[in-house]
Amino acid sequence: MIYHHLSVLVHRQAEKYGDKVALKYRDYATARWIPISWNKFARTVRQTANAMVALGIEPQENIGIFSQNKPECFFADFGAFANRAVTIPLYATSSPAQAQYIVNDAQIRYLFVGEQFQYDAAFSVFGFCPSLRQLIIFDRAVVKDPRDTTSIYFDEFLAMDAELRHNDVVEARTAAASDDDLANILYTSGTTGEPKGVMLMHYNYMEAFRTHEIRIPTLTDKDVSMNFLPLTHVFERGWAYVCLQRGAQICVNLRPQDIQTTIKEIRPTVMCSVPRFWEKVYQGVQERIEQETGLKKAMMLDAIKVGRVHNLEYLRQGKTPPLMLHLKYKFYEKTVYALLKKTIGIENGTFFPTAGAAVPDEVCEFVHSVGINMVVGYGLTETTATVSCFLPKNFVIGSVGEIMPDLEAKIGEDNEILLRGKTITPGYYKKAEATAAAIDADGWFHTGDAGRIEGNTIYLTDRIKDLFKTSNGKYICPQALETKLAIDRYIDQISIIADRRKFVSALIVPVYGLVKEYAREKGIAYGSMEELLQHPKVQALFRARIDTLQQQFAHYEQVKRFTLLPEPFSMERGELTNTLKLKRVVVAKNYKKLIDSMYEE
Repeated sequence: MIYHHLSVLVHRQAEKYGDKVALKYRDYATARWIPISWNKFARTVRQTANAMVALGIEPQENIGIFSQNKPECFFADFGAFANRAVTIPLYATSSPAQAQYIVNDAQIRYLFVGEQFQYDAAFSVFGFCPSLRQLIIFDRAVVKDPRDTTSIYFDEFLAMDAELRHNDVVEARTAAASDDDLANILYTSGTTGEPKGVMLMHYNYMEAFRTHEIRIPTLTDKDVSMNFLPLTHVFERGWAYVCLQRGAQICVNLRPQDIQTTIKEIRPTVMCSVPRFWEKVYQGVQERIEQETGLKKAMMLDAIKVGRVHNLEYLRQGKTPPLMLHLKYKFYEKTVYALLKKTIGIENGTFFPTAGAAVPDEVCEFVHSVGINMVVGYGLTETTATVSCFLPKNFVIGSVGEIMPDLEAKIGEDNEILLRGKTITPGYYKKAEATAAAIDADGWFHTGDAGRIEGNTIYLTDRIKDLFKTSNGKYICPQALETKLAIDRYIDQISIIADRRKFVSALIVPVYGLVKEYAREKGIAYGSMEELLQHPKVQALFRARIDTLQQQFAHYEQVKRFTLLPEPFSMERGELTNTLKLKRVVVAKNYKKLIDSMYEE
């Protein structure tokens, strides 16, 4: 297969596919999905590239895109690539301070913004960003600040060179485009300090296209991908580029909270997601089973049991299932599994890449048992996403799959996973010390993740920087406990506390709706959520559920005390990163009094 350089990708595909649909987006005013053909995609990218020249954007200049997922993000990306410029995506949920840091660090002159939230955040720090010249607003509904004399809307931006007067310049730049050009700077979410700009070169992406063709040849131009995770994240960004290389259609989900609606409207064949999506599916099915009685309940339980044996004990291991088991499985495939998939909106699904956190074994087993092909993987921004992923057969539950072709991996000190290959970043933008700390003299990238490699399969054990040491000298891996406990349907978010403490405790954000339901069933009267969560019966409920789930852990690893929080962890208070990972330092600071109270004698 020919892998097109990102500077020409859209144009080459337009030549091949013409009026075939490349992108779709939801018009919220009419609740309709609007198609964008490859031809229209290419025309808009060409206009965008020309307008960028009209603005004075130079090759390898940094351009910011501060928006939720929109087709315009792709137009700006590929217009920039045609000019050999560099795009820097900011999370749509970034605070003004985060936006200010990135704009100043990357010396961004032109910042594309999505909707009102991003515009307001960007405009509020405009005066603190010496390099920033202009905001270009994607959404026409954005109301500009009365003091704003420089911002323009995207349609006005395109009109700057609707006649393509600068096309010769664009063509010359595209002709000079090289695999050694910088493509993106992706700022890490900063769980351990200030954000670092990961530089991804065009050669990183070209290698990713090649190795993904070997690993997932089944993705074709017949596929429909739901773009659900933020394009700012390397997982979704890399995946979107792979989809465009293969000619697959991308349906852009504008609002993450609407995924349960939009997925049913599109019914995609493929979709990247994080484990939390599948945990919620698993919890939903468990709740449904609990509510059922008699024959219906027995049938659902049997369907999961049959699927587990059929798919995991036979098909996964390349064995042919016995005829009676296969017939039973086929019956459930047309009934129980089909209904479940249709309810989620994935009955057309072929495979679903999943990464970003640990997948609980119970969830992984369940998803594969009901015939959903979840491809578990592992990757980092610094590795252009995929380091490893499940193969169709012989994948090991509890692992993160087989190492990608031609990527070297080995185990270093403290069981750290080290990687070397063409998908590895050359380093962090303007951070020579951080680069030297992460990439050693022999070119090995130090992931910060501890694990082991058996054959070609990677197993993650913990995040080295997040390892806790109790005051008794015992090491605790918080993620392992959090992953295990988070599958409970009553637990929405959890933060394990143990570092330099004498035992393990936890801050828990419950699923408030289920706790209220429990209170109704038990006749518990309460005046506030805080009062309800402190009720002895609710405390006992959580104690019992936690104790059941943590049985496999050593005594010193188990949660001894916990506090149920009346409100969730939030990005506004700095407790979560833009990718919804816990910032443990901030949580420890914000909840210091509560945490200390759990350790009082």
